Amino acid sequence: MKKKLLTALQYILFSAIAVFFIWLSLKGMDGQKWAQLKGALDRANYWLLIPVLLFLLASHWLRALRWRQLIEPLGYTPSRVNCFLGVMIGYFVNLGPLRLGEVIKCTILARYEKVPADKLVGTIVAERAFDVVCLLTVFGLTLILQYNVIHAMMAGKLDMFFRNAQGQTSWIKIIGAVFVAAALFLIARRLLNRFSHIAPVRKIRNIILNIWHGLTTVKDVKNKPLFFVYTIGIWCLYLLSTWFGFFAIEATRHLGIQDALSVLAMGSVGMIVSPGGIGAYALLVQETVAFYGVPDLPFGQALGWLLWFGQFISFVLFGTASFILLPRINQRPHYEIIEHEGPANHPAKDL
Repeated sequence: MKKKLLTALQYILFSAIAVFFIWLSLKGMDGQKWAQLKGALDRANYWLLIPVLLFLLASHWLRALRWRQLIEPLGYTPSRVNCFLGVMIGYFVNLGPLRLGEVIKCTILARYEKVPADKLVGTIVAERAFDVVCLLTVFGLTLILQYNVIHAMMAGKLDMFFRNAQGQTSWIKIIGAVFVAAALFLIARRLLNRFSHIAPVRKIRNIILNIWHGLTTVKDVKNKPLFFVYTIGIWCLYLLSTWFGFFAIEATRHLGIQDALSVLAMGSVGMIVSPGGIGAYALLVQETVAFYGVPDLPFGQALGWLLWFGQFISFVLFGTASFILLPRINQRPHYEIIEHEGPANHPAKDL
């Protein structure tokens, strides 16, 4: 009863988060703004969703190959197709409020490839750990390549914080901020170790340890360079799908691939904070492109929802197809069933 109640509360919470972000992205929309948004979407080039879907499909294939590499050190070699279908079904299930996609992925390989589901948990942790590192890398590249934009965004806020009364850069404040950050890190580390017996603290500590453990599992992968090629390829394809999406809206066609880095970074956050990224993804994309001179209403909003729809439709189409194909691909031929059953299962008179 307690477990069912907890599941129901999680369902309500995640659904509420999705509804909140949808409301946040659409609030203040009157009849005129709806008409502008509809006009921007009507003029969009939807044919460009085809390369976007292809880039996303290729990224999912690379993700399946990378997952297979993480499984091999466990002593199992699942088929590439089953890994890919499992990944796509996992994405499809993750569109739901409870985000059970990772559980379903493990269940699929446990059923069709006879890989113990509990052994696959470590591979999921490793995948997520590298995704966290990649997302942080994308943010870092954005800070480097889009410094002028970031500087403009922070002007009068963070920039002024590190200046003295004369308007000059205050190295004392900068050094002080570094020391404060280092001190907070050491204090947090000590607190996590000292109070690890408390459930919430223990959970946070376990998350950090799991991420570290996931990163170190790459040492067991046979072909390490190929693993990193897959990882970089996944995020490069994400970037290309975002960039190609710019060309679908007339007002965003001038944006370059370096600008797509910012949108990819913020859009990825949106996919994390809301189930399926609904509402949050479009809102963060809209706010991001506004810093490049793109009117947030209606063009930024149209781009956000169009890019989100491209990902959503890829999960639905490929996920549904995977549900259909998985049992058929893994169906044993008739002669294998006869051989497996053998004559011992039939009376002599029937033979």
